[in-house]
Amino acid sequence: MLEDTTPAFANLIRRIIIGTVPTIAIEDIEFKYNDSILYDEMIALRLGLIPLTTDLKTYNFPENCKCKGKGCARCSVVLSLKAKGPATVYASDLKSKDPKIKPVFPETPIVKLLKGQKLELIATAVLGKGRNHIKWGPGTAFYQYKPIIELNNCTNEKIVEICPKQIFQLKNNKIVVNKDKIFDCHLCGACTDECKDGSIKVKGDKNNLIFNVESWGQLPVKEILTKASEIIDDNLNELSDKLKKAK
Repeated sequence: MLEDTTPAFANLIRRIIIGTVPTIAIEDIEFKYNDSILYDEMIALRLGLIPLTTDLKTYNFPENCKCKGKGCARCSVVLSLKAKGPATVYASDLKSKDPKIKPVFPETPIVKLLKGQKLELIATAVLGKGRNHIKWGPGTAFYQYKPIIELNNCTNEKIVEICPKQIFQLKNNKIVVNKDKIFDCHLCGACTDECKDGSIKVKGDKNNLIFNVESWGQLPVKEILTKASEIIDDNLNELSDKLKKAK
């Protein structure tokens, strides 16, 4: 819950999470052999979109590293892959030089090799931001108004079945709100359309928002939110410094 806030602030957090919180993803690939049915570019695309566990404390952005983007152990990690058919190549076949950086979903299929076919490559993964490419996005975030539901002697039992989220239930022959599911209400208005006599009122609380974050697995949700708050603080401090200099 985001309490005593505004949709604008919630949207700020959402945009920072999706576009600015960094993760590690494969950026460069050197193919040694590829006899598979897929072109190098197709396999490269699949590899880039495989989520990798991320260590934000160890790695720097290549442009901010002491090596000036040339590639070193502080800004990049090398993963290798070597497979021979007949076999299905999975993300787990990627061997990382850093045990902390590995595929989040090892069973993700990459390509199927027939008898005699080979795939061998060396991939380099670096930190990046979702606003530059979605492969660096840590997850998704969205929010909605906290629902406010008012029942005024409603007797239309149809709303129990009509509500897609099963917010209402019959208790002692009386329609009541299921408190365990009230946050599932997405303000569709199906109940108010059925009860046009005003016995049900549903609206959203614009000052209290339900904020949802789903991680793709590179970072825990708590770390995503913590990093997002740090980025917001840094941006505000930078803006404050520029305003002072402008005076």
